[in-house]
Amino acid sequence: MPNASKSISVSTPSKPKTKLKRLGLALILTGVAVVSAAAGALVAAALATTPLLQSQLSPEDATAFEQDDISAASNLQIPQLTRPVNILVIGVKVLTADVQNPPADLQDAGYQALVDSFDGLADTMLLVRFNPDTQQMVVLSLPRDTQIYTPKLGTARLNVTNYNGGPAATARATSELLDGIAIDRYVRINVQGVEKLVDALGGVELYVPYDMKYQDDSQHLYIDLKEGRQRLNGSQALQFLRFRHDQYGDIGRIQRQQMLMRALVEQALNPVTITRLPRTLSVVQEHVDTNLSVEELVALVGFGAQVDRSNVQMLMLPGEFGMDGSDYGYWLPNYDGISEMVSQYFGDRSPSGYAMDPASLRIAIQDSTGRDRAVADLVAQLQDAGYSNIYVDQNWNERLSKTHIVAQRGDVASAKALQEILGVGEVRVESTGDLESDLTIQLGQDWLEK
Repeated sequence: MPNASKSISVSTPSKPKTKLKRLGLALILTGVAVVSAAAGALVAAALATTPLLQSQLSPEDATAFEQDDISAASNLQIPQLTRPVNILVIGVKVLTADVQNPPADLQDAGYQALVDSFDGLADTMLLVRFNPDTQQMVVLSLPRDTQIYTPKLGTARLNVTNYNGGPAATARATSELLDGIAIDRYVRINVQGVEKLVDALGGVELYVPYDMKYQDDSQHLYIDLKEGRQRLNGSQALQFLRFRHDQYGDIGRIQRQQMLMRALVEQALNPVTITRLPRTLSVVQEHVDTNLSVEELVALVGFGAQVDRSNVQMLMLPGEFGMDGSDYGYWLPNYDGISEMVSQYFGDRSPSGYAMDPASLRIAIQDSTGRDRAVADLVAQLQDAGYSNIYVDQNWNERLSKTHIVAQRGDVASAKALQEILGVGEVRVESTGDLESDLTIQLGQDWLEK
């Protein structure tokens, strides 16, 4: 992600231990792809369990989620997904001020301490689609300030639904926002769980794009990260995720969330790491609430371990900032853009479509090479190919060996067409490019070696 400043235009436009042991063993066997009768027997014995369920859904709330099975195991085999599924992930941050009766040890803390709870405002919301038909995973980031309307709340932000109605209310609001798509299951995790998860995985390696420093004594929130590639521990990863003090606010934070998720995907879903999952789950179980069963968890982990990393696609809900009047501070949904995105990535269509007319695309360039001549040559080649709406954004601080062609709005067909013209780089469907662009070119060393 570039430094937060204006773009420069260069051209015109608690659970029983036995259940946890069963889950852990099943996940180990899935991760290393060992299919055995013993594994099948353990899974079969625990098919109906939900070992990480922290809250009971009422019969009415249960109807917010699809009741059909999402996985199956036959002949004592490891469970597999039987159809595409949509999993709602809700990250929650709860402070002592958010609860009526905070824990006794926090009541006199003298600051707004974090509470191990799931009943507060949502800090992060994702809809993750696991699609065995296309062998793809789609991660849709839902800005917490997304404007919604419900009969109970009126006009409100999406993140208040968990506080006012739990995961069922968030699922219903998300489904209505996304043209009525089905939500199959949910996972809630609080910030303490995220910190423990990263530590259990041995940290996460990524590039911090710029110095991040912030202090909030009222919450004992102290963020102090330096620019550069490094391995973040759980506390540092949480600082990276919670920082929002740049020009993009929460939307910039979503970009960093996607950077962190991409880094975790690169290192987490491999056989060596998956063998650590039993210990990982034992560490984070009290911080996770989900209505996924053992069989479903095993099927999802097994699928994720097999997905090619290029088939992990990260999107952000189409919309724009509300800048005046009663809409100030909201992320205003673009419903036409949402319908197109849902059709391509959450429907029956393949997310390829047709490449748009080059002249209609807004192309941002973020240079990581430090060579002004390289940027000038790129602009010239783009103009020769009919791309007329090009601008140079702030530099990409990490030195990239390979150019990234970022489909900022999910237009993978246009990104692939641009890649073919350039003859370098890799297409990434994510929202880490310039917010105003259709496609962002993060220029790497491969461009110099053409």
